[in-house]
Formats: sequence, C-alpha cells, structure tokens
Amino acid sequence: MSAPGTPAVFLDRDDTLIACREVVPDGDLGNPSLVRLLPGVAEGLRALNRAGFFLGVVSNQGGVARGKYGLDQVDACNQRLNELADGVIDAFRFCPYHPSGVVCGLSTEHPWRKPAPGMLLDLTEKHALDLPRSWMVGDAERDVLAGIAAGCRSILIRPPGQAGESTRAEAVVPDFSHAVETILRSLEGTPR
Repeated sequence: MSAPGTPAVFLDRDDTLIACREVVPDGDLGNPSLVRLLPGVAEGLRALNRAGFFLGVVSNQGGVARGKYGLDQVDACNQRLNELADGVIDAFRFCPYHPSGVVCGLSTEHPWRKPAPGMLLDLTEKHALDLPRSWMVGDAERDVLAGIAAGCRSILIRPPGQAGESTRAEAVVPDFSHAVETILRSLEGTPR
C-alpha cells in the first residue's frame, strides 16, 4: 500500500488572498503593482505551510479571454502575491478561458474553469496530493463547488453584512484568518 499523499489547501486568489473588487470594480486585476494581501493572509499562509499543507492557488482569470490583460500579467500578479506571502505558495494554476471572451481560442468553457475541478485535479496529479484531507477556500460558490467536485472539503469566505445565497460549503467564515483556524482545528487529534 502506498503512503498517503500530502494534504493541500487550494486557494482562490481574488478577494480571498488579495483585494480585487475594491481595487478594480470589474474584478479583472492584471496589474502586479495593485496586488495587496488582505488582512491576515500572510500570517495564515505561513501557519498552513508550517502545518504541512501544500498551498496551491487556483484562479479563474477570464480577463485574459476578455482582452483586458495577458498571460504574462497574470503570472506577474501571481509572482507578486507569492513575494508578499514570503514565497510559501507551492504552485499556481489559472484558467484564462471565459465563454463570453473576445480573444480567439479563449472564448469557451474549459475543464479548468471553476466550478469545474480541473485546476485542483491537475495539481493533485502533479504533486501526489490527498484530496480527502484537503480543503478549497474561496469567496464564491464556484470555489466551493470546485472543491466538492474534486473531492475535498470547502470553506466559503463571506464577510459580515454580505448577503449570500445558500452554500454547499462545509463552513462559512468572515475572513481568511477564520478559514485558517477552521482548517487547523480539523487537524486536532488527526495523525499526520
């Protein structure tokens, strides 16, 4: 019998780890100079890293398909995010496709586009991750559904006062720090 894989925390990027809609109201952030970590993110990522989780950012980046920025800008934003997070993020995946895009070849659905689980499954295959012991954290129901479809647990970040529809998330928390607390609490009494 093979040893179990590493548990992961899959992370949405925009408005989960970095401020997005307050910086660019349309939600398409492609300028690395605008990347700013949300409160508690750096500390939370370090705590998850110390606990032995693989950290993988999985982000829909439909702004590429909509012609707002290119692949290089997404990579630059991701690199800036990891710099601000002290380099603890293990891998990034993003989906540049969007069904209402204008860029030839990118204006379609894709198995990596959340709520589909493609990005999570790709990271799992490449890094021998243990999905049943893994989590997906995001600020939208599509993040929750991608996590469930991949076979991991999901946490929805819903700030206080933000209205929301019902969710299939295992937990709903007000911010990233509470998401980290939920994940770390789940380890109590669990052999690692």
